[in-house]
Amino acid sequence: MGPPELAQVLQLLRTHPDWSRSRISQQLAADWDWRNPAGQLKDMAARTLLLKLEQRHWIQLPARRCLPGSRMRRKRLLCLEHDTQPILGLLSDLVPLRVEELSDQPEGRPLFESLLHQYHYLSHSSFVGLNLQYLVRDRHGRAVACVLFGAAAWQCAARDRFIGWDAAARQQHLQQITNNTRFLVLPWVRVPSLASHVLGRITRQLAADWFRKYRAPLELVETFVDTSRFVGTCYRAANWIYAGQTTGRTRQNKSPIPQAPPKAVWLYPLRQEFRRALCAR
Repeated sequence: MGPPELAQVLQLLRTHPDWSRSRISQQLAADWDWRNPAGQLKDMAARTLLLKLEQRHWIQLPARRCLPGSRMRRKRLLCLEHDTQPILGLLSDLVPLRVEELSDQPEGRPLFESLLHQYHYLSHSSFVGLNLQYLVRDRHGRAVACVLFGAAAWQCAARDRFIGWDAAARQQHLQQITNNTRFLVLPWVRVPSLASHVLGRITRQLAADWFRKYRAPLELVETFVDTSRFVGTCYRAANWIYAGQTTGRTRQNKSPIPQAPPKAVWLYPLRQEFRRALCAR
């Protein structure tokens, strides 16, 4: 997003102070022709952008007219029945895996969301903005892992140094990066090398899946590993690159004092020319 688009957002807010956030995001998606392959407006992507602009104090959105509390509570209570029989043994007993990207498979989403909500240490409540959802099954059809990709972090010093970004290049190309926001191997699955194998399978198809859904290129994947809980062994084994650590400051933290544990920054370039694409002017 550049200065002309920001000016357009500001003008829309000044011209229509009575509009809701939903009305504004729908209008912007229409003005910018942000549509999915089915031709539907991507107003949630526009809404995510507006929230980020407000968090950076570049705009002020109208007050929320309704909170999605009841919907979110229903999702948190959604716990589908599923098989929890232990899955042990060797990776060769499970492959070939079936990697299901759920954009066009709505029947798989309730199980995916339920598993993340119940078993991921960060839980899960909803999808916001650009995302890809993968439900991974073994050759017998048993769910073994869930992997979610979403919007990249707005700012990360270790990542930006690795790419060679300045602020202008980051603003121009940030949507060519995705963040592995959730990675869950189900707790009853104990199979050596499964996690790195899943990462390898998905990263080989990630750029094509992203382009098919959003008609946009993808150059790099990032993730942040809480080192108080995990070492990051599966990312290293899957040939991800350790780029450093975060400072522990969050987007809402305006003081120099860290308010969150530092996290290890792991990156995976999706093609050799990723720096040229991400730094292009």
